[in-house]
Amino acid sequence: MSDHSLLPHGEDLRRAVRWLAEGHASDPHAIEEACLRFDLSPLDGEFLITHWTAPGNSTDRPA
Repeated sequence: MSDHSLLPHGEDLRRAVRWLAEGHASDPHAIEEACLRFDLSPLDGEFLITHWTAPGNSTDRPA
């Protein structure tokens, strides 16, 4: 059972997006790690793969 069971619906996904945005790579391996780290559902993982790896969403932007 997830230790996040008392969090509001969708909070795990928000935390995963925040974690990815804090400078973690936007590649599929980082998304897989976020899914495991934040105990995301397969549907949430699919959402991240679809939207986080879309062109223009890279965290590797030049300074």
